[in-house]
Amino acid sequence: MTLPSAPPDDETLLSDGLTLTAPAGRVLLIACGALAREILDLKAQNGWDHIDLTCLPAILHNHPDRIPAAVEALVTRHRAAYPTIYVVYADCGTGGRLEAKCAELGVAMMPGPHCYAFFEGVADFAAHDDEISAFYLTDFLVRQFEAFVTRPLGLDRHPELRDMYFGNYTKLVYQAQTDDPALTELARGHAAKLGLAFERRMTGYGDLAGELARVARR
Repeated sequence: MTLPSAPPDDETLLSDGLTLTAPAGRVLLIACGALAREILDLKAQNGWDHIDLTCLPAILHNHPDRIPAAVEALVTRHRAAYPTIYVVYADCGTGGRLEAKCAELGVAMMPGPHCYAFFEGVADFAAHDDEISAFYLTDFLVRQFEAFVTRPLGLDRHPELRDMYFGNYTKLVYQAQTDDPALTELARGHAAKLGLAFERRMTGYGDLAGELARVARR
């Protein structure tokens, strides 16, 4: 999936309030903005008040080569304040460069090929080796479809470009984090606009819930 560009240092602070000096035991998550809502939901549900969250723009996925440097900038910016920093990104098209950068910085990151894999579960996602022609949406992208797909690709102005962008796709897979009929119908409508078959998978938070619980117990 191609998303529009954005400055790599456009950090979004989504914690209860990042501090210059965090108490011992606090954890900072550096995450992709596409995961922000779900991470905040998990924080609230589990009472993880010792975890803060800061996000880079989801649209950095358009330029995965920029992700390692953007993550490094945030680690450098916040390292002195937090005893533990954890990177909630998958490889996301960096070709192993993000993993190498995190190892160099001495911070752990969540394993996986792509952020979409977190929701379905990395093992289950990898088992769908016949889905090279699937276009994935999460709750976040269903809600933000116009901003992240339609307008950046110019489909609102030139609908005839649809087949050029999506001609090699066969279906739209909606990985649902919540059981929301309205979102399901919205996703179904997006599939119809793209001329793709529609499939909904109720994934919930997948691996994200378990991994963050492990980090929270540190």
